[in-house]
Amino acid sequence: MPRRRAIAVKIHCPISPSTLAAMLSGNAEAIEADAAASAMLAVIRADNPLGDFDLYKGVCEISVGWESFQPGPGATPTLGASGTRTLSPTAILTTYAKAEADTTPVLAELIAAHPWEVPVIEVFETELLVR
Repeated sequence: MPRRRAIAVKIHCPISPSTLAAMLSGNAEAIEADAAASAMLAVIRADNPLGDFDLYKGVCEISVGWESFQPGPGATPTLGASGTRTLSPTAILTTYAKAEADTTPVLAELIAAHPWEVPVIEVFETELLVR
């Protein structure tokens, strides 16, 4: 079976409790109005190598859930307080780029647009099956 080498980019992005509730009730479009998620989606959908599947552009998978963390002393968290365990409604946006693509500029855009003090953005090599 043919395969294509790719770079996977997995972005953990905070969403509001109302966005999470709307999405869990079946309103997937609610993510478009969420400030943090819409900023990440705008970067993915812009003219860059992310989500480029030749015939399709801006491709990404959206998963929702919660992220658990405890800010340490000196942290300035977007949500929660130092020393207190916090659960944050989160969307995980997963997209891909061709292995040979220069993703450095778009990854810098994602970091700049991400609202967390310590953004969680995973980048790893993978293979995609192709027809």
